[in-house]
Amino acid sequence: MTVIAKTDQAAPCWARVLGEVARHLAQHGAHPARTVVLVPYAQLMPWGQRLWARRHPDSFVPRFETTRNWAHQLAVFVPEGQDLAGDVARDTLTARTLLDQAGLSAQRDVLATPLQEAAAQLALAVAAVPPAQRDAWGVQARSLLPPADEGSALRFEAVVARIALEWALASRYATDVLFEPGVRAATDALVVFEGFQAEPMAAALLAHWGERALLLPLYAPEGDGAVQGQIALHAATDAEDEAQCAAACVLAHLAAGRVPVVLAATDRALTRRVRAHLGSSGVDVRDESGWTLSTTRAAAQLMAALKACAWDADADAVLAWLKQVPAWEAGTLNPLEKALRKASLARWGAVAERDWSTHPALAATVAQTEAWRAGLRAARPLVQWLAALRGLLEATGQWAVLEADEAGERVLAVLRLPEGLQAELEAWDGVGRRMALAEFTRWADEVLEAARFVPPPPPGAPVVILPLPQLLARPFAALVLPGCDEKRLQPAPEPPGEWTQAQREAWGLPTRDSLEAAQRLAWRSALQTPVVDVLWRTGDEGGEPLLASALVLALHLDGAAHAGEDLRLARSVASAPTARPLPSGQALPVHKLSSTAYSDLRHCPYRFFALRQLGLQDAEELGSEVDKRDFGNWLHEVLQHFHEGLLQAPLDAGPGRTHRLDESAQAVTARQGLTGGDFLPFAAGWPQVRDGYLRWLAQHEQLGAGFRQAELRTTQPLGGMELVGTIDRIDGVSGAGEVTTLVIDYKTESDSVTRQRIGAGAEDTQLAFYAALLSHDTLRAAYVNVGERGETQMHEQEEVVALRDLLVEGIQHDFERIAAGDPMPALGEGMVCEYCAARGLCRKDFWA
Repeated sequence: MTVIAKTDQAAPCWARVLGEVARHLAQHGAHPARTVVLVPYAQLMPWGQRLWARRHPDSFVPRFETTRNWAHQLAVFVPEGQDLAGDVARDTLTARTLLDQAGLSAQRDVLATPLQEAAAQLALAVAAVPPAQRDAWGVQARSLLPPADEGSALRFEAVVARIALEWALASRYATDVLFEPGVRAATDALVVFEGFQAEPMAAALLAHWGERALLLPLYAPEGDGAVQGQIALHAATDAEDEAQCAAACVLAHLAAGRVPVVLAATDRALTRRVRAHLGSSGVDVRDESGWTLSTTRAAAQLMAALKACAWDADADAVLAWLKQVPAWEAGTLNPLEKALRKASLARWGAVAERDWSTHPALAATVAQTEAWRAGLRAARPLVQWLAALRGLLEATGQWAVLEADEAGERVLAVLRLPEGLQAELEAWDGVGRRMALAEFTRWADEVLEAARFVPPPPPGAPVVILPLPQLLARPFAALVLPGCDEKRLQPAPEPPGEWTQAQREAWGLPTRDSLEAAQRLAWRSALQTPVVDVLWRTGDEGGEPLLASALVLALHLDGAAHAGEDLRLARSVASAPTARPLPSGQALPVHKLSSTAYSDLRHCPYRFFALRQLGLQDAEELGSEVDKRDFGNWLHEVLQHFHEGLLQAPLDAGPGRTHRLDESAQAVTARQGLTGGDFLPFAAGWPQVRDGYLRWLAQHEQLGAGFRQAELRTTQPLGGMELVGTIDRIDGVSGAGEVTTLVIDYKTESDSVTRQRIGAGAEDTQLAFYAALLSHDTLRAAYVNVGERGETQMHEQEEVVALRDLLVEGIQHDFERIAAGDPMPALGEGMVCEYCAARGLCRKDFWA
């Protein structure tokens, strides 16, 4: 059921054009049933039929059609060979074939989409030329194309333009039937209702029908006596604020009885936000334009399956797909995800190669996933790809899910996946060419990106979503027009394609001037809705300031609008600040204490309580980039490998050590799976790091130091707990007839930060803690800062024994207080809180 506005601003327009149609029929003696009236939008067809029947109840009704619909009624068009089908699924394959034939196979993946788009733009102009005149038209069109000179900077653009023109000229079109003599003989009169922009096809049909044709502009404000509505202007701060204000305007119109309300779709992302707000308020919406099919959940599920089957797929991509597979339950995937995060396996290839024999359930999950992925591995023709994809979706249970979803049905249909739809593929040019999974994935993505999904309209919906130009000749009681900023509502939109002004004018393609004229007419027409709300945002997502569109600014200058009110309902929310947490850790005794854990306690008792006593931890990212921390871990293992090798096979300082250290670096890099571009920034700086470290090592050894152990895991009892830790390195330093133990901790941070650690004395606990792990009465401890710029420095803590004693005393005192039930407040400040994993628990940002 269509809701009709109580105030019909479109009535004068329809009265004028239908009166002209009646006079034209009477003048030429045309029978209404043998008269065709072409409308610019399919939505106007039922309106024309209904209003004609109301004005002429005893007369036959003319055929109200669009050119596409009229052609389809006359004959079913079946593309053949390399015809432009207007179907991206087919045309993108034809484009690739044409590029192969032109000797551009190497550039096929880059040029296929621009070629298909250019041909589609030209098809509108070529289809408007009667078939008998196209050869002559083509001669003139070719003369306007630049030569595709070898070596020219724009050679590929010129080649694409030439191929696109020849492709468009060689194609047949569904509308060719309209130029047939029999169609003209069977049609007594032709009337064209013109929208905001002249259409080449309409102009060609008017010329073809001659004096029996009539052109009537639907928008003629002077003749219709149209007046501008009441316009309210609303400036919002950002996209969400704008969406909320727009939804509030719609709700206010409905509450005031202004029905139907039209929501203009100037920005699809914003429109979907507004629709979500309206849905939460229980308002039915009829979306007549729909949205890109690739943005639906169904399309995302299918594309996730294809991306997960790539040979170099990330573990995150495969997990994201498996979570949408009905064949797997969450209880099956959660242990797998936990294991992958714990092992830091970013690539699925590493997951498949790993030995999971000690975890049978995980091994079965990985094996089944690999079996599914293997079915989409080898190159094959398109028909076989579709069969393989359907088999994968059925095996995983995704097929039934997609079939049960309205958008899912559309996804399956446009990709020709249901049984019976593959038969038409046999006539497609290039369908037999073998393609790899990456190319098939691109094909599927292009098809979904070009298709649209229009949800079934709910009956009697009081809100309609339409593009701005399609408001023409439609009666609405109110208009809500969001997205009217300088970025989304440009007075002169950029015309599509890379065509020159001369080419556009000669071929009848849209120009900037024609698009500007159409945009201004559509804007002027929309503002004649009885009540209009115009909204824009003053800032974009990236913080970029935005002005209102020039069309809106003109309303300010003319004084034709007034400032709108914020129609959102205000709510009073009582202030409820969060109290600082003061938990007690008495019931959670600590049995093992590491250096980092005690550092957490010193920095913030609540952080220690949350992360150490409760054991709460952040989930590691699977696909995170290699960072400074990873470089530090890599360097620790490299130096361990190098020094343990020197201990077994000593080498004097010189080129031999350089070669040995490089071998250690290569071995550790391979073992940690850091090959590739991710580690390249650190690998590029390795020679400087290596040479600087070896220079320091030679000086260090001249002072009597010698390597003993690396990565020593040790424990030390302390009261009712145990101190635990891993010491990076222990050296022995000879001097005065005895050998002193030297504890070393590597640092890859800035040298100034390391100096501050030493200067902090008792505030820095790391070296003192490592000293407490050893039972030596006398020892030394130092940080060795391995700089990335080729400078390695050692910073010794001279008072480490005294600091160790203070540390042990402090540990005992702190844990006696915890055992006694003292509160553990959140005391963190500055950088301690900046990257704290417990910040969301302590709610520091919401404290009173």
